[in-house]
Amino acid sequence: MPSKDDPIFSLMDQQIDRFRGELSDLESAIGMLMIGRHYGWRVILLVHSPSTVRKYLKILGLKNLRDVLPEVGVLAHRSEAWRDIEGTDNFWKAVRGQISGARSAKTLGPHLA
Repeated sequence: MPSKDDPIFSLMDQQIDRFRGELSDLESAIGMLMIGRHYGWRVILLVHSPSTVRKYLKILGLKNLRDVLPEVGVLAHRSEAWRDIEGTDNFWKAVRGQISGARSAKTLGPHLA
């Protein structure tokens, strides 16, 4: 599991201090980042639309999720979308929505993964 000393926490604190806008947007952006620490940026891109990811990146003051998240996190295997796409050449097609049903926010519990 990622450490509590992770630089992401400093980033979050800075952005919380600087933020002006709807708190629900900030909360969602931070939630994406926290889930991404465990699942990785590839799963995040399968869960959220590209426009939502761009919105959250802007709120967090980031250019790219790859700069702060692992490519594939320790819990990625629990993501139904990742399980469907892993090991294929279809990742970017799935991200772009070109594969029907490939994008999903569903996750399996530890006993099912």
